[in-house]
Amino acid sequence: MTGSARSFLEFHDIPEAGLRSIIDRAGELAKAWDERAMPQSLAGKRVALIVDDGGWRNTTAFDLGIQAMGGICVHVPIGFNAREETGDIQGYLGNWFDMLVIRTRELAALKAVAAASPVPVINARTGSNHPCETLGDLAYIKNRRGSIDGLKVVGVAADANILRSWAEASIALPIEVVQVYPERWHISDAALLNGRFRVSTDMSELSDADVVITDSWPGDAASDALAGYRIGTDVCGRMRSFCRARRLRAARR
Repeated sequence: MTGSARSFLEFHDIPEAGLRSIIDRAGELAKAWDERAMPQSLAGKRVALIVDDGGWRNTTAFDLGIQAMGGICVHVPIGFNAREETGDIQGYLGNWFDMLVIRTRELAALKAVAAASPVPVINARTGSNHPCETLGDLAYIKNRRGSIDGLKVVGVAADANILRSWAEASIALPIEVVQVYPERWHISDAALLNGRFRVSTDMSELSDADVVITDSWPGDAASDALAGYRIGTDVCGRMRSFCRARRLRAARR
């Protein structure tokens, strides 16, 4: 079996049953983390952490998690789309490591790495999607809400990696995802459009949302073009109580 067959590159790479199992397991691990009693599930496993992009939060979390579960985490200072061929790089990495955790700009480059890899590849973030973050959010939501079934998620955000991962999640799980933003920044990728994901310009979609996610404004947007899409206390006051409580609590942190 090649690494790509066991890799996590897009949220819907994993079937619903597998995703539910991971979400449940994440709840158990969160408790174990608080108790400093993490299971040694990765004992003896060698994991490469490759950051071919900026950022530090999620890669630090991966490093901590791998070590806390008994794994050996090595930061590998390489980049892709450089002078060395992907296949040549994978020859070394596949010989040295049991798993690759990679943060890189291009999803296509990550897929090429996974296709050539004899070991699993985990997407730590690309410019196109961020599946591990969405998976972590869903684990938190299940812990607070009790279930993810029937969840309505509204993304007040432009077409970017965070929102795209939620669209991917709607393919695999019984959740409804709605993008609310001006049409210019709507997701139009046919691969992501499905019966549980839709786009809108109507902020009233937030009134029955269980979760509202946001992201930074597009760099080419004039502030007046997005004035109606600000999330302030007035908007939060019109949300359902569960959604409002989570949003305001997060804002205080």
